[in-house]
Amino acid sequence: MSRSIDPSALPGAAHRLRATWLAIVLGVCIATPAFAAGNTPSALAIGRPPTAAEVAAWNIDVRPDFQGLPKGSGSASNGADIFEAKCAACHGSFAESNSVFPPIAGGVTAKDIETGRVANLATPGYPQRTTLMKIDHVSTLWDFIRRAMPYPNPKSLAPDEVYAIVAYLLSLNGVVAEDFVLDQDNIAEVDKRMPNRNGMRHDHGMGRVDGTPDVKSVACMHDCIATPQVHSALPDSERGTNGNLADQNRLYGPLRGQGKPTPPEAAQ
Repeated sequence: MSRSIDPSALPGAAHRLRATWLAIVLGVCIATPAFAAGNTPSALAIGRPPTAAEVAAWNIDVRPDFQGLPKGSGSASNGADIFEAKCAACHGSFAESNSVFPPIAGGVTAKDIETGRVANLATPGYPQRTTLMKIDHVSTLWDFIRRAMPYPNPKSLAPDEVYAIVAYLLSLNGVVAEDFVLDQDNIAEVDKRMPNRNGMRHDHGMGRVDGTPDVKSVACMHDCIATPQVHSALPDSERGTNGNLADQNRLYGPLRGQGKPTPPEAAQ
């Protein structure tokens, strides 16, 4: 058997709070023409459509077909100066540092640029997979730098600065010349020289808008690899630079941070 609750029997503070909210709701409903016309609460005139300028401020992604790429240009030589001032603290002067973040440049040969497949990706003993060894489109580099870099102040780079930095990074691996000027008109041609342009799968829908999403993957149930094969390693000279990485990783999952190198005297 149920019974109704007399609001006057509620504690004083709770009763006042209930009365306040009731007054607000009734005020909104009475003052809203949509409610008076019998519409549902979802049809109430709350909020407004975003303006074209507001949408443009958020819609800054650059696709592999370079849709969304803003106009601009930047030289590799100018990019070297910008990189030194705003990027080298984390990535090193020639984008090869492995101290704070993994290196961006390195590991690419002229043959890789010709074939579009980076041979060192298939070399288990190669010490580190750099950014330019892996990505297949210039747009990936351009878009990430624009929206996420530099680390302390993302989205602070002007389009011309991003063009210059990208040109500089590509020049470090011989994709473009040291005096090359990258712009919105020639970037598609540069894309055809990316070292790993033919080394990525596209049938899972992540690299092409007409691809098929990979939703049919089946977990391995027999003859599985017991231990993942690690193809990258942190050089001994950098172990311990940022503390004991083994203590900074979660205790679950496939990845484990390397510990500090053992001093020679302690190993004896």
